[in-house]
Amino acid sequence: MLDQSIIGLGIIITLAAVFNFSIHKIDEGHVGVYFRGGALLPQVSQPGFHMMIPLLTTFRSVQVTLQTDEVKNVPCGTSGGVMIYFDRIEVVNILDSNAVHNMVRNFTADYDKTLIFNKVHHELNQFCSIHTLHEVYIDLFDQIDENLKNALQKDLNELAPGLSIQAVRVTKPKIPETIRKNYELMEGEKTKLLISIQHQKVVEKDAETDRKKALIEAEKESQVAAIQYNQKIMEKESLQRMASIEDAMHLAREESRSDADFYQMKKQAEANKLLLTKEFLELKKYESLAKNAKIYYGQDIPKMFAMGGCSNDPNLGVHSSADDKSNEV
Repeated sequence: MLDQSIIGLGIIITLAAVFNFSIHKIDEGHVGVYFRGGALLPQVSQPGFHMMIPLLTTFRSVQVTLQTDEVKNVPCGTSGGVMIYFDRIEVVNILDSNAVHNMVRNFTADYDKTLIFNKVHHELNQFCSIHTLHEVYIDLFDQIDENLKNALQKDLNELAPGLSIQAVRVTKPKIPETIRKNYELMEGEKTKLLISIQHQKVVEKDAETDRKKALIEAEKESQVAAIQYNQKIMEKESLQRMASIEDAMHLAREESRSDADFYQMKKQAEANKLLLTKEFLELKKYESLAKNAKIYYGQDIPKMFAMGGCSNDPNLGVHSSADDKSNEV
């Protein structure tokens, strides 16, 4: 009975060990690939618990979400022979889950060592070897990220489709201390120069502002003067138009009055022409003579009075003069 208990316990322990080594877990964001005897199996498992043959089969978990690979302390020699070191280069990449099996088969589960780490070393050295220290450290440093990303992606498109480079971040390289101090001094002088330039720009801007203010004031005064001048001109023109209107009204009144007088005189003349006939004038003459008639007696009547007499008697005469010295009845 004791031997059977020991055998049973051994079987249970063995089964537990087999179960423990056969069950495994794949985390979310990863897929599992399997090897048997060193050979890659076609099976690719998704996240969760899975079973495999213990001891004969092994597995690797491969990340298929966005990941960042850090390449540290990359040496780089410039075209001038100066050795510099990039402390850290971050490569953000993502692997398509459908390309995992081919990627592991061609480059093993540690594909990033070959395709990213080693490639970063190569591309950086290629870049540094054709540029000077000043270009790498100052002038072209802002272009290293983009150039490195493009170079990596170009090779991946040919060698490993499915692996995409999202971004590359390169830290400032370490350079020899003496050179670094010189650059710091140069940057200090450059900063002073920039401050001087900015101060000059501020002074020029202030002068330009003052000039524009003066121009604005002068233009405003000119416009005000022009407005006042135009107002005076308009006032003069208004007065002139008023005087012209008054003159025209006066002329019209005079013309109307003259026309009225002319019309009256014309009508009077026409009336007189109709009224002053020969008979009417003869009547008026005798009426006038009758009003001032005087009778003279005697033999010596002046001929000038006898001609106008109204009787056949030579001794009678009519005289209208009051200054005559003859006898008057």
